[in-house]
Formats: sequence, structure tokens, C-alpha cells
Amino acid sequence: MLYIVLVLVLAALGLLVTALITGSSLWAWVSIGLSVLAGLLLLVDWLRRRKSADRDADTGAEADSDEEKPEPEEKDKAAPAEADAEQTTLLPATGELGDPADVPEPDVEKPVSESEPQSEAKAVRDTPPGVEETSPEDLEVVKDLEDEVVVVDEYPRYHLVDCGWLSGRDTIPIGVGEARQLGFTPCARCGPDAVLAAAHR
Repeated sequence: MLYIVLVLVLAALGLLVTALITGSSLWAWVSIGLSVLAGLLLLVDWLRRRKSADRDADTGAEADSDEEKPEPEEKDKAAPAEADAEQTTLLPATGELGDPADVPEPDVEKPVSESEPQSEAKAVRDTPPGVEETSPEDLEVVKDLEDEVVVVDEYPRYHLVDCGWLSGRDTIPIGVGEARQLGFTPCARCGPDAVLAAAHR
């Protein structure tokens, strides 16, 4: 069946090329018709395979049930109770799986001494550094330079490549003059304007 679909798709492609070359819409419509036919054949094949798989599963289930031996009624009554007792919150019974977002996070207590410094360090790391105070002389030298500095997306400062604030961040290289034109300001931590102005005097 798949070979027939492949042939139909290749024929539709050939007719489409013919339609484009000749400028005739008739060939394009025939190409579309062949593509739809190929799609329908794929759908029929999928449904046929699905039914045969379901039939095989049903046949296998019947064979398994024929082989099972009848058990006493007392064990049948005890089995559901044991199965219910074995279920945990981590492994819910079949059909009880919900949205993972609905499952609450386990409460893990952190020592106060460890959690506070980490949150403070994260706050300091996420805070952009201040603006470097650039003298008018340095500004005249720097504004036309094309020396490379780097910026971080969503932050207003430009930095030297070796700025400590950049560690672990994705940077975008840009010329210092272009960075100033785009509205970026110099980082107070690495002082790119003073360094670049001193290098070009």
C-alpha cells in the first residue's frame, strides 16, 4: 500500500512541475487530486493496521484468560485491598494520573544560614551594575570608536569582554560607538569608556 502512495505522490509532483512549466491549471488540479488520493490511501492503511492491532490484542487477552486458573473467592476479595494498600502518592492507580503541574512540590526545609546568602548573591548577580561616569574628553574619544564591547540582552550596560559581571551570561559583541547610539551606557564595574579612551590617546 505504501508503494502505491509513493507512486501517487511522485506522479503528483511530476504533474505539478508540468503545470508550472506549461502554465496549465488542469495539470495542477490533477496533481492536487492525486495528492488527496494518496492521503486517503494512507488514512485507510492506518485504520486497517489499527483494527488488526486491536484484534491481535483482543485475541491475546482471550488466550491469557483461558490459561488462568480459577482461584478461591477469599483471595479475590483480598487482592483488591492489597493492591489499594500498595498504591502511593508517587505511583497513583491507573487512570488517576493528573496534570504534573497540580502535584505540589515536596517541602524541603533549608537551613536559614544557607538559603539567605544564596538569595542575596542571586539578587546581586541579577542587579545590573551602575553607570560609569564618563568625562567629556573620554566621551569625545569613545563615541566614534569601533572597538568591540559586549552587551547582555535585556540589560542596559555595555562591558569590556573581561568584566566580572558577565560570567555565565550570553553576550552579544558590538562596537562601542554603535552601543552608545543604541542607548547602552557604560558599566561602572569594568569602566569600558575610561579603558578604551586611555588606549586610544
